[in-house]
Amino acid sequence: MARPIALRSVSVVLLAALTAASAPAGAAPRAGVLDGEVTPEACARLGFPAASGAEVRFGSPRVGLAAPPPPAPPMASPMVQGRIGEFKAGPQEVTVTASRRRGPPRVETERYPDATPNPVKRAAEDPVSTFSIDVDTAAYANVRRFLNDGQAPPSDAVRVEELVNYFDYGYAPPTDRRQPFSTYAAVVPSPWSKDRQILHIGLQGYDIPRAEQPPLNLVFLVDTSGSMWGPDRLPLAQKALNILIDQLRPQDRVAMVAYAGSAGAVLAPTDGRQKLKMRCALGALRAGGSTAGGQGLALAYDLAGQNFDPKAVNRVILLTDGDFNVGVTDDEKLEDFVAAKRKTGVYLSVYGFGRGNYQDARMQVLAQNGNGAAAYIDTLAEARKLLRDDLAGSLFPIADDVKIQVEFNPAQVSEYRLIGYETRLLNREDFNNDRVDAGEVGSGASVTALYEITPAGARPSSDPLRYSSPASRAGPSGELAYLKIRYKRPGEGASHLIERPITRADVLPSLATAPEATRWALAVAGFGQKLRGDPWVDPAFGWAQVIDLAQGARGEDPFGLRAEFVQLARAADGARTLNETP
Repeated sequence: MARPIALRSVSVVLLAALTAASAPAGAAPRAGVLDGEVTPEACARLGFPAASGAEVRFGSPRVGLAAPPPPAPPMASPMVQGRIGEFKAGPQEVTVTASRRRGPPRVETERYPDATPNPVKRAAEDPVSTFSIDVDTAAYANVRRFLNDGQAPPSDAVRVEELVNYFDYGYAPPTDRRQPFSTYAAVVPSPWSKDRQILHIGLQGYDIPRAEQPPLNLVFLVDTSGSMWGPDRLPLAQKALNILIDQLRPQDRVAMVAYAGSAGAVLAPTDGRQKLKMRCALGALRAGGSTAGGQGLALAYDLAGQNFDPKAVNRVILLTDGDFNVGVTDDEKLEDFVAAKRKTGVYLSVYGFGRGNYQDARMQVLAQNGNGAAAYIDTLAEARKLLRDDLAGSLFPIADDVKIQVEFNPAQVSEYRLIGYETRLLNREDFNNDRVDAGEVGSGASVTALYEITPAGARPSSDPLRYSSPASRAGPSGELAYLKIRYKRPGEGASHLIERPITRADVLPSLATAPEATRWALAVAGFGQKLRGDPWVDPAFGWAQVIDLAQGARGEDPFGLRAEFVQLARAADGARTLNETP
């Protein structure tokens, strides 16, 4: 049973910006400007203050928002009611205070999930592998941040599957929308382990045409606490959300909540035609104060629930460093709260920022239990990739609770090892249990998984049992393994099954004859395993081999992502370890 979050009552005060007022007469938006230029005068007319570096107090605790203009006459607007507080339209009293906290924390307090690399398993004793899919990419951008600073990332920060899934592999799309995934399989020699092979599994999701994408009911939940001060934190988060605002359609709706010492609503639900209003609300935010993340989540979910549309995508988008330090901060309580909200149809996506105090472990808890993606934004280019180029895959789900199960044929495969997905492992019986939560896949997204396998007859990693050998029924002689995928259509409670064998027809004689997608996936997986010091990688497989493999599989690279990866591999070769001085 979920443990409830004990939240103290929050007194929420709304500025005139929370009304549904439209832009002044005669201020028609110019072509290509998306609802008008963001100027101090335009924002003031909408009830939003010009930037002043100060903060506004909602009730007693502080919420980062620049000082407001003089009160305007009240405007008619529906009153928003909720269990957390009562929202009233029109001008309200505010107390302005300057923030004293400046700059990132001096002591590194970053936290990552503790995940030991998966072990080698004997197929005769344990032939079935089951896990939840993971389409997150946070680990790749975070690893890039470390390497660009000349430092090797902590081993727990390297989730190999997120590095691999950062890239597009060009898998063939499904031909029938009724079955949302197509499958890909290839078996090639391992580049880092003699007498081993790599089983490459790929899923490609159906891409919903833009004209058929449902409306969006979004709540931007923005951390404006003091820890978000700095150019790579709140200012970058504001730029990122402006990119998302660019993509909104008239039928989409956005509300906005900010939290520091307490939580406050900054923007009432606003349709996609009023982009200027959204930008003014966003631009008025300033960092300062402590971090009541639990209260912010509760208020954002409350707003999303009040405006819930069963025909829309209902989602909270959290932008934070994850450093909650006021109110509810316990990960288990937050996990239960988010999981309960997921069942109401409101999902949660998490975008991380900052360094030194980045709470990746908490981000993973929130995103995995909120049926949303976890990403890390270290640059404006990454924001464009996530919130423009890959936006459909993040916001429009095509399948929920997606699970993969692979059964290996002991007559053909003596051992196997799943590369990555350590935090996504499931029990064998969880695969058929529709009550067990798993990952969400969005429109046009792909999923890649890699197994290292030992063919029957090759030297195994462990000795056979001396006194007994479990009886096993060998499968068809041409089958190496059997792949099963279970998923739910969004909003449905019963799962559906896709299955196919992995046969000798999928085996390629050499790495050189493998498709580009497989060779690139192996280059990225080798990179990730070396970064975290996996014991299964031969020491002879060095950074030069990673780079050579990647260079031979770069193919078309319109955005330069693969070229950037090659540079990261070069940087990894000379990166200093934690606490090592430059």
